[in-house]
Amino acid sequence: MGRRNKTYSKDLHQQAYDRLTGMLAFGESKKEAMANGTAKNKIFSHATYKNYWKHIKYFLGYIKEKHPECTTLKNAKKYVNEWLQSRVDQGLSAWTVQLEAKALGKLYGISPDDETYFDPPKRNRQDIKRSRGDRVRDKHFSKTNNDELIKFCRGTGLRRRELQELRGKDLVSREQIEAELAELEEIPKEQQAPSVARRLEILRDTQLFPEAQSFIHVRNGKGGRERLSPIVGKHADQIVERIADTPAEEKVWQHIHTSADIHGYRAEYATAIYKAHARAIEDIPYDKVNRGTGRRYQSEVYTCRKDEAGRKLDKAAMLVCSKALGHNRISVVACLLYTSPSP
Repeated sequence: MGRRNKTYSKDLHQQAYDRLTGMLAFGESKKEAMANGTAKNKIFSHATYKNYWKHIKYFLGYIKEKHPECTTLKNAKKYVNEWLQSRVDQGLSAWTVQLEAKALGKLYGISPDDETYFDPPKRNRQDIKRSRGDRVRDKHFSKTNNDELIKFCRGTGLRRRELQELRGKDLVSREQIEAELAELEEIPKEQQAPSVARRLEILRDTQLFPEAQSFIHVRNGKGGRERLSPIVGKHADQIVERIADTPAEEKVWQHIHTSADIHGYRAEYATAIYKAHARAIEDIPYDKVNRGTGRRYQSEVYTCRKDEAGRKLDKAAMLVCSKALGHNRISVVACLLYTSPSP
């Protein structure tokens, strides 16, 4: 005679897998889901899904080892904070613990504002180890043998996964962009489909980079975002040639060294773009008045906090930089500029 309740015949691994895959919403609009309140139970990015599933499996391994009597996800929920605290005690970085808290929060529907949500350590820029000075893994990476890769990364600012997915067809010239932009702008605004409006926004962003003649079409960046990333720097022609010489459907980079400091090169790219567009802080006008004190202030100046307290940056240049990098918050740019080496 078969079991009456088939759900509990599944092990914890299968139960978690079924629940997580049931949230997949690849191709759907995250913005629309947030507007209608359904985003909480959805995962829009394949990269996010892979990261969450990876860390959820660590949690399931902990349950199997420490609480073998627990056979359902519902019963395992009460051990979430215990496991996360054990990860803190192991000395894992604040970034890793934050990610794991989000992964378990997604699995169990626990929001950050929920009173039971684990309060992970704060993430401080001074704690970042990668891309600051020489690391042990750097000894296994030859800058001479990987010279072309380094120049490519410094001129494009792509993330590791974006580099891995880059194909010959993803090179776009300024002329192609201007031709498409002119064609789409002829469509009356009231007749534009949402996809056309979004495409116009991406194309218009390229006008922020008059110094760039070629761009990389990033089809699926972080969070599933699409962008046209400018190719800049003194090696721009070499980068363009590499992509142009790659067949349309082939990968530009068949192998990317695991010890390559991709984030560090991305930070150098960010710094170069920021400096190309930044105004001197003293030249930015005092254009607003503080209602409380009556003092005038510079609304277009970003003032860093915490370990970078007092450092001032040009918001307009930070916005340009964020467009190139595929971010939508200028505070992330401030962090990248901080972690980059001195030019």
